[in-house]
Amino acid sequence: QVQFVESGGGLVQPGGSLRLSCVGSRYMFRAYTMAWYRQTPGNQRELVGEISSSGRTNYVDSVKGRFTISRDNAAKSAYLQMNNLKPEDTADYYCNFPDTPESWGHGTQVNVSS
Repeated sequence: QVQFVESGGGLVQPGGSLRLSCVGSRYMFRAYTMAWYRQTPGNQRELVGEISSSGRTNYVDSVKGRFTISRDNAAKSAYLQMNNLKPEDTADYYCNFPDTPESWGHGTQVNVSS
């Protein structure tokens, strides 16, 4: 059973923007912290940022000021607004619950290139 469906990736030029979406299926979705991760070939998946059940957010330094995570609990969804994208943001992006993770979804590919 697919636990997450990520979407919204694509090819964008440096400096551009994308908005990723993640739809979950967990009961009481609203009670859990949600996180976005990314992975490049040959590397481990890394945390990009997270949003708590109360809406508090944290980000890795490399995306602070450029990325924004939000959530819509009624829709069991989380979003990643990415602005001023850089080539080093190129990766497959995933969402999950950082504290009680479930099976990973298929992710959505982001390619930042001119």
